[in-house]
Amino acid sequence: MSTVKTASKPRNYTTSDAAKDYPLHWLVWNNQYQDLEAELNKKIHDLEALCPRGRTALHLAVTLGHLESAKVLLRHGANANAENRSYWSVLHEATGTGDPELVQLALKFRDYQRYSKRSAGIPDLLQKLKESPDFYVEMKWEFTSWVPLVSRVCPSDVYRVWKCGSNVRIDTTLLGFDSMKWQRGSRSYIFKGRSQSAVVMEVDHDNQEVYSETIQIQQMPMLSSMLEPTEEEVAARLTSPIMTTFIDTDKIAFERNKSGIWGWRSDRSEIVNGYESKVFSASNVELVTKTRTEHMTEEDKERSKKINKTPLESFLGVAEEENKAQGATNGPDIQTLSYNPSSIKPEEYFDDACDLEERDIGRPIEQSSKAQRFKATLWLCEDYPLSLPEQVVPIIDLMAASNAHFKKLRDFVTLQLPAGFPVKIEIPLFHVLNARITFGNIFGAETPALGVTCLDEDKMTCVVDDSVFQPPADYNRGGDNNHERLTLRSDDEELLQYAIQQSMIDAGTENDQVTFWEALNKSRPSTGNASMEEERLLQRAIAESIRMSGSELDVGMNRQIISEPLSSPTLENDDEQLRLAMEISQKEQQEEEHRRKAEEDELERILKLSLTEK
Repeated sequence: MSTVKTASKPRNYTTSDAAKDYPLHWLVWNNQYQDLEAELNKKIHDLEALCPRGRTALHLAVTLGHLESAKVLLRHGANANAENRSYWSVLHEATGTGDPELVQLALKFRDYQRYSKRSAGIPDLLQKLKESPDFYVEMKWEFTSWVPLVSRVCPSDVYRVWKCGSNVRIDTTLLGFDSMKWQRGSRSYIFKGRSQSAVVMEVDHDNQEVYSETIQIQQMPMLSSMLEPTEEEVAARLTSPIMTTFIDTDKIAFERNKSGIWGWRSDRSEIVNGYESKVFSASNVELVTKTRTEHMTEEDKERSKKINKTPLESFLGVAEEENKAQGATNGPDIQTLSYNPSSIKPEEYFDDACDLEERDIGRPIEQSSKAQRFKATLWLCEDYPLSLPEQVVPIIDLMAASNAHFKKLRDFVTLQLPAGFPVKIEIPLFHVLNARITFGNIFGAETPALGVTCLDEDKMTCVVDDSVFQPPADYNRGGDNNHERLTLRSDDEELLQYAIQQSMIDAGTENDQVTFWEALNKSRPSTGNASMEEERLLQRAIAESIRMSGSELDVGMNRQIISEPLSSPTLENDDEQLRLAMEISQKEQQEEEHRRKAEEDELERILKLSLTEK
């Protein structure tokens, strides 16, 4: 039996309705922090409930600049790492207000909650792994770029993973970058689960040092033990753009790749490390970087524009659009700052049926965005002997806590993928860099692995010796007094950009050199200007690539410029550098087209001969 839905009359939404429907948000709106404290003491409310505009109570407090309400919510455990529906975090919104005290508060609680989550999360992950079969596997990471000259300096690495019971070991060999060469070394990260704790170790095999940290499951760190953010850290955020980078997953679609020519097309399959895999493409994979500057002075903005606005942006093909301030054409000065410039009434804000027509609360936003579309590729094997959710995702989670690359991988593999294990996957990391991850040497069946005995090649099982998880006895030990090497590092998206920049340039002197692991995992530089130098550093990387490839260039192609050392200006101006880079890129693309055309002609000739020979 069907019913006919009649049009309802527009409801008369009142402040009483708002106070009833969103009690915490209502108290925050009015900054009634004492009443908010009393209400939270009842412990009956969901701190992470969203208002109709997609904000938690903490997000609302920060956006409105209500410091007192924000303090109350954070003391009661409100999530300082939450993002709103525009992918802006609490710290981002606090920075947007321009209030140093609010930024310091958000930064302190964000770091505290991240460390607390890590303290509870690692033992939980190890316990989850304990229930799954033991294994050994290798993950090969290859960094590639669609910019031909940049791709020549991209690194690769192999992560070797051992899992036995609740013990995990992950080895890596990519350490740094010097004189246009990637420096190799040896590091092990060992996680050992116990009944009420977990031990995390970083083993430096080159220097024969071990740094360890014991994490108690029941014992949470005291907020008072956390270091206060310094004035320099706060000032760096308030004088630099706010940035967020994310993969827009709303429009991603998976499609089976085809092979064959002239209409004879079939589903494409490939053998990857001995396993037949179906090849899929993920279309509409869009990597979006958004930047906000409303909190910056005109001097800071001008400095940012001078560094970022280069001809190289056209060469990179990055789409960029400007979004003007919401509710005003010009941002207010500090004396007339309003957190509700559009004079939105509370009954309008809390009424989910009310269209605010692009109006919003908070300081008027000055925002620009960059978007780059990718076509990610997946190789899926339906009979691979590892379980993605039970064995591999927990390993990725362990690394994602302090490695932005693994965080991106986790975001992608936890999508609703087609059936099968992603034995090989290509994903975007940044608007000029992709990562290709390939799983191989499962159970040590192809190449012998330390402490691994492959029992049966058909059933593909193995035994992992406990000695794998014991660092050498003669290494120098650092106890929990050295745990700062292992505490959670910031994984802001700005840090990922900084890591990529550092991975492609020579920092200048040996003492200034930044290792790849340090760039990915340690706190952002005190200058706060890393993201502003993005294009300039990339120019240097491309220029050095041109210098390295001098032997492949035509004799008449500016040999004097190519031979000039990187320590001085490599090219006389941006236009000349751009011209030369594009000429070489175009030449490589033409050569690739010629090779492909020759292959197609040869295939066509062979097919014609096979049809005529009877």
